[in-house]
Amino acid sequence: MNIQIYGRSKCFDTKKAERWFKERGIRFQSIDLARFGMSGGELQSVLRAVGGADALVDPKAKDAALFRFLAREEDKVQRLLDDPSLIRTPVVRNGRQATCGFCPDVWKTWE
Repeated sequence: MNIQIYGRSKCFDTKKAERWFKERGIRFQSIDLARFGMSGGELQSVLRAVGGADALVDPKAKDAALFRFLAREEDKVQRLLDDPSLIRTPVVRNGRQATCGFCPDVWKTWE
């Protein structure tokens, strides 16, 4: 397994996800989303896995309501690349599989 956890340093769910993998002895790479963001290719892979840009947006984000008004998927993807604070964390990737939010039931199937 090649686990990558994209999150924020002050995000409670990101810390829970990291602890979940540590407790099971699964190695992972932690990436600060606010500092490094995601590349276009990584974001496209995650979007395919989770079901589109709307599924990846954090409803508690400051500009989430404005994001919903964007009509085209390309505009939404560009907005997520420009402003990673809109992304619900943690985003956990395992190759082509990905989840957003705390999803231990899905992660169990990856083991």
